[in-house]
Amino acid sequence: MSNDTSDIQLHLIELESKIAFQEDTVNSLHQELLAHQKRIEQLQRQIILLAEKLQQMPEESGILRPEEEPPPPHY
Repeated sequence: MSNDTSDIQLHLIELESKIAFQEDTVNSLHQELLAHQKRIEQLQRQIILLAEKLQQMPEESGILRPEEEPPPPHY
């Protein structure tokens, strides 16, 4: 009977170790996800600012709209 109890305890310890490892992995992934989300939000704000600056540029700035751009030389 003690052998069965010992096996159960070892199995329980192994399961607890796996759960602890998984919790650590989930927490690490969560922190990484938060960092990526912050970076994405920062990049989105920069894109909005750039778009606003482009719209405010005078027409004679030398920058053509996409439909005004000549085709690439390989066409």
